[in-house]
Amino acid sequence: MGDQGELPGNFGARPPGWAVRVRRDDGSIAGAGILLAADRVLTCAHVAPMDQRFTLEFVGEPDAEPVRAEVLPDCWVPETLDSDGDPSGDVALLRLAEPRPRVRPASLYRLSPTHRTAHMYGFPKDYSGGIYFRANVVGGTGRDGQVQLSPVRRNELVRPGFSGAGVVDDQTGQVIGMVLSRVRERDGSGFSFMSPTETIVQHLPRVAQWTHGLSAVDESLVSGNGEEPLDQPFAERLARWFEGHGRPVKISVVADERGPRAATLRRAIKLADRELRSSASTGQASQHPPSTIPPAGGLDLAVDATDRTVAEVAERIAARTGLGVRAGQAPADRIRAGAVTLSIVVVGVDRAADPAALLELLGVLAEHDSRLLLVFRDPHTASRHQAESELVVRPWRERLTRLCERLAEITDRLAGELRERMSQVVSDTRRATDVLVKAYALREHVSRLADPPLDPEQAVDLAPYERAAARAVTRLNQMIEHLDELIRQREELRGRLKSYQVLAQEGSDREDLEGSARYLAAYHLLYRAPCDITAAQAAVDRYTRYVDGLPDQPTEVGGEAP
Repeated sequence: MGDQGELPGNFGARPPGWAVRVRRDDGSIAGAGILLAADRVLTCAHVAPMDQRFTLEFVGEPDAEPVRAEVLPDCWVPETLDSDGDPSGDVALLRLAEPRPRVRPASLYRLSPTHRTAHMYGFPKDYSGGIYFRANVVGGTGRDGQVQLSPVRRNELVRPGFSGAGVVDDQTGQVIGMVLSRVRERDGSGFSFMSPTETIVQHLPRVAQWTHGLSAVDESLVSGNGEEPLDQPFAERLARWFEGHGRPVKISVVADERGPRAATLRRAIKLADRELRSSASTGQASQHPPSTIPPAGGLDLAVDATDRTVAEVAERIAARTGLGVRAGQAPADRIRAGAVTLSIVVVGVDRAADPAALLELLGVLAEHDSRLLLVFRDPHTASRHQAESELVVRPWRERLTRLCERLAEITDRLAGELRERMSQVVSDTRRATDVLVKAYALREHVSRLADPPLDPEQAVDLAPYERAAARAVTRLNQMIEHLDELIRQREELRGRLKSYQVLAQEGSDREDLEGSARYLAAYHLLYRAPCDITAAQAAVDRYTRYVDGLPDQPTEVGGEAP
């Protein structure tokens, strides 16, 4: 396609002015970049090795002359891999030999990156002029807080030439990260990764001056010298929650703001935030057991609700998720309409201006599958009991009811459908029957979970049971569909056998003992219950081949044949 830019979607009449094409000295395209200032470009470290110089081209500004650039020595962080193969880094900042003041730069924006759609402009082979690709922002991965991108369509899988490209959020139009790499699976599918804004700033603090949007964590929640004593059991529970384990709504009490429990909470929040999780903080954390260290990107927002109104907290949530402002619409209504999904920590729920109203707002988030860590200062406040009742106990009971209904569906309706089909046709149903046996045992076990214990924190996590039930439904439906296909084949074979019998009878006026024997053998196999389709198919084939091989009968003309 040469140097002609391509637009698969309606993203604009031309490429963004800040989009940069990076060429090596031999003229080949190394990747892409993001112009952050008149003389600064952000890209990947693997696109711009330290010992090379590059030519930058501003494809969105046709009149802008190419310019030479080099890596700032203290702004180059190569990709590294830990013992598990998780990548980190791969960011670099370039300095232009001559500034480009007429080209409008971009700003990076802090925004909760997951559950969004985005687009990017890169320079792959055959599209050296640039092309837009679209992606769904799936979720965080690895220790660096990188975020997985899933292509909207297979042919929009990121490829060489996209590394360093800006990832633009469709909803807000903001640059929320930078493309890093791609992975292609054997079946042709694939995905790629981006470094979100906060991870970039963590590696390159100088980039903060070209970054907008509120930080994910309120400053009051990360104060402290980082050397406070650790409450290890609490730290392990927090780490597991930030990893996505356990109940989606967790309620904790941290009464002493200067005690080990409060320090442990601050540490967990800091380590779970992409921007605050510096090498220094992870180095300190490495002195503690790995089970106490939450993943980077484990939270989307941490709010100190002390003395805040529900409108102020809602505004904080709306800003973090990029919800647009509509005239006359309250922030809480925007959150409800936007179906916001977050991993959020709210500290001091019982010290908010109106705890009951705040819990109502948080209930909206819970309804949309958000994960909530709610921290109370007083274990005996009415708001804590309200939170336990409305956000933990009631949803738990509702989930238990749905789980029981699903297991009943499995052991009653699906089991009945499976048995009815097994009575008609033969197949290897051992895996399905094993699943059914386990479902009966699971139903019996779950039926004894009538109520959670007095302490909601000790309530049984229903997620593993729900996943087991979902797998059982999938496996049984697959087997039922397979048996239905065998039944369809049986009916088709019955019709074929009947039609060939009629053909054989019409073509002969004498008894055919061999044909009758072949027909009866196929008939008995087809009408025996349960029917062995493989054996019946072979018998019908033997009969139809026999009929096809019968000699043509002479036609009578004017009397008997001679």
